[in-house]
Amino acid sequence: MSSALKSANRLWQSPTSGVLQYALVMGGLIWLTIEGAAGMGYNWQWYQIPRYFYRVIDEELIWGPLATGLVITIEISLYSMLLTLALGLLTALLRMSNSLSGQVLARVYLETIRNTPMLVQIYVFYFVIAPVLGIDRFWTGVLCLGLFEGSFASEIIRAGINSVPRGQWEAASSVGLSRFASYRYVVLPQAIPLMLPPMTGVLINLIKHSAIVSVIAVFELTTEGRNIIADTYMAFEVWLTVAGIYLVLTVSLSIFVGYLERRLRQPT
Repeated sequence: MSSALKSANRLWQSPTSGVLQYALVMGGLIWLTIEGAAGMGYNWQWYQIPRYFYRVIDEELIWGPLATGLVITIEISLYSMLLTLALGLLTALLRMSNSLSGQVLARVYLETIRNTPMLVQIYVFYFVIAPVLGIDRFWTGVLCLGLFEGSFASEIIRAGINSVPRGQWEAASSVGLSRFASYRYVVLPQAIPLMLPPMTGVLINLIKHSAIVSVIAVFELTTEGRNIIADTYMAFEVWLTVAGIYLVLTVSLSIFVGYLERRLRQPT
């Protein structure tokens, strides 16, 4: 009996079983969507979706709103990721420093950002901070996303650095390395592989949260999708397409980080 349970457990956890489970779940969701639309008497118009990605007019390629919105989404996400990592590292170092003012500043930043809604933050940035700094809505969205996700990234970075054994610090100091050199050559190379899995979750959330900048009329993917729906009333087709694009972005990031993690864990 025990061996049968173990065999069943191995089968359940096998890659083939995972693919089948995913296929069943996705098939169920597609069936529910189709049945729900049929119950509403919805007229599917999938044939119109490609024209919102691109059109060829007089042998000239013209990109559609979904393609341009995707480019804006990627740009916002990339800039926000850089800001997230920079702020996360800076905040983590301040929290671990011996400077009381640095620790207080990091704590105030973390508690303020993590305990207020992101939607409220983006309104504060857009209507209060952006006019003072003289930045447009694109960079307002980048700044807000970077600050929000940076507060979560900082704890991951701090935990990764603290996971490096104390003996590694002492060894770096014994050979005369400065604190900066110790971080660069000894601590971070060991901490980064530990940070990658949880940091991937933060970066994936950042891509998904980039949709919130649509509330300040940044013409990214979600905004363009809303505009298309307002003109065509193709709510099902457009939102399913937009969701699929976000899924491709996040899964691609997960695959890339997984590959990077395996490379970093390989012995040199």
